[in-house]
Amino acid sequence: MKLFQKLLLAPAALGLMAPVGAQASDLASAGMNGYIQQSDLHNFRVWADQNQVTSVTQLSDVKPTDWAYQALSNLVEKYGCVAGYPNGTYKGQQAMTRYEAAALLNACLDRVTEITDEIQRLQQDFAKELAVIKGRVDGLEKKVGKLEATQFSTTTKLQGDTYWTLGAPVYGGQNNNLVNGTQRNASTFGATTFNYDLRLNLITSFTGKDQLYTRLRSGNFANSAFNGQPYSLMALDRAFSPTGGNNVFNLDRLYYRFPVGKEFTAMVGPRARNTEFLAILPFYYGDFAGLDFFTLHGAPGTYNKATGGFAGLMWKQNVKKGKPFFAVSTSYTAPNSDSSNPSNGGVFTNGSGGSWTTQLGYQAQQWKATFGWRYGQCGQPVNRRGTQAAVAAESCGNTATGWTSDNYNNNFAVGLAWQPKNNGTIVPSISGGWGYSAYAYGNQAAPVVRTSNTTANSGISSALAATNISATQSWTVGLQWKDVFAKGNSAGMAVGQPSFVTSTRNGVTPFDGNYAWEWWYRFQVSDNISITPMLFYLSNPSSAGANGGTAAAPINTGANVFGGLLAAQFRF
Repeated sequence: MKLFQKLLLAPAALGLMAPVGAQASDLASAGMNGYIQQSDLHNFRVWADQNQVTSVTQLSDVKPTDWAYQALSNLVEKYGCVAGYPNGTYKGQQAMTRYEAAALLNACLDRVTEITDEIQRLQQDFAKELAVIKGRVDGLEKKVGKLEATQFSTTTKLQGDTYWTLGAPVYGGQNNNLVNGTQRNASTFGATTFNYDLRLNLITSFTGKDQLYTRLRSGNFANSAFNGQPYSLMALDRAFSPTGGNNVFNLDRLYYRFPVGKEFTAMVGPRARNTEFLAILPFYYGDFAGLDFFTLHGAPGTYNKATGGFAGLMWKQNVKKGKPFFAVSTSYTAPNSDSSNPSNGGVFTNGSGGSWTTQLGYQAQQWKATFGWRYGQCGQPVNRRGTQAAVAAESCGNTATGWTSDNYNNNFAVGLAWQPKNNGTIVPSISGGWGYSAYAYGNQAAPVVRTSNTTANSGISSALAATNISATQSWTVGLQWKDVFAKGNSAGMAVGQPSFVTSTRNGVTPFDGNYAWEWWYRFQVSDNISITPMLFYLSNPSSAGANGGTAAAPINTGANVFGGLLAAQFRF
């Protein structure tokens, strides 16, 4: 037996042996003569020494079915602390006197003394090692005491990360006869910028299964090209522009998530996002958050990141870990829930800008499939997800475009993703998604539009006027490799078409096609620090091919953007 096992077993042995058991030779204590029923105590002692019980089977009245059988067996065979009577019985049902109990206890203590002597010898032999261990334990106790004295809450922990970017875009395209759009964009949004996004997350749990989530956020992307200027598709997922100006902290999230039974989860809060409460995350692609569009699983109309007053319920099939399962989630988000004016705010009003988001999914070990649907009211701000025309249609809340409060859209998403069984292979995970959005206008008539792609005529709406759009589509394919060249590093490439107009109300061809690409490689410097260079390319992000332009609102026909940045992320 090892030293520390003996040190641990000694107290246990004391506890086991003290209540019961004795050597037969010690039964001749005061008050026991009548109990033993022998006149010659000396002869009894001689007999007891010769007939010491070494197995519980020697006791004729102790059976394996007795409730204390195992306890007696341990005391006899491990510690030799139980003796019977001359006739081979134990008399377990018979009462004992206090004298008898004292004799039984004294016998066991003799055995314990033997163990204690051995432990003392071992303590002397390993005195140096025990002293080192004691010093370490004392040091740990001091550190724990300091942590307890300085912690701000017993239920809340602070997590955070900061995301830095250093980069610039380059603009290209064929100039029109009004204004040199390429030069204009380069002179206004062509500088190299150094931006940051900071998140401080307070995670609180009262039961160990629930979560109260609070996020404070700040950044300085307000005047950066990577915040979607001049084209919304240039925006990064982590480009944060605080309300109130750069470097101001905003309350970015505030919600409570909790289980309802074994298979349901609910979430409610005044500041939550619909894409953070999905039954299944549609893509495996996403180790690095680059362009905002590529974080929306190919269907920005459905996964539109609506944020505001929130309530949702999720069901997940209760299966063993690693087994395939079905899951369903549904949620309602009202971005304008903090306003009491029903025309442009409230909950379940025409002015809520509300989104009903529902998703059904199935996930196995290496693949998953999802279907999503979102019903969106007008007044829901949508940015960064498509061409200029598509974004205007999805937003449908700008009174200047002629939208009315009874306009709405239905959005659909299909996703399919697969990943290899092992990391570090040349085969990447493959994630694909497709989205479709249809727009309804109530009793609103279609606008008068021109049928050519020449410059705009005064008083006549563009072919891609917001109220002339009836449907948009989008798609994405993302490839991601894990453990590339070194464990923890990853690489990715995504290509797709952000939301673009596919049909108009009066049948005019929209000519709104576009493409987006991104490539990145993430170096995992440590568990808390990563460095990621990224490149991206956008073709025709402005809808310029069909939308025309004026001197006041110049276009750049065939516009494109090539950009690059170096991103660093610090987690703490």
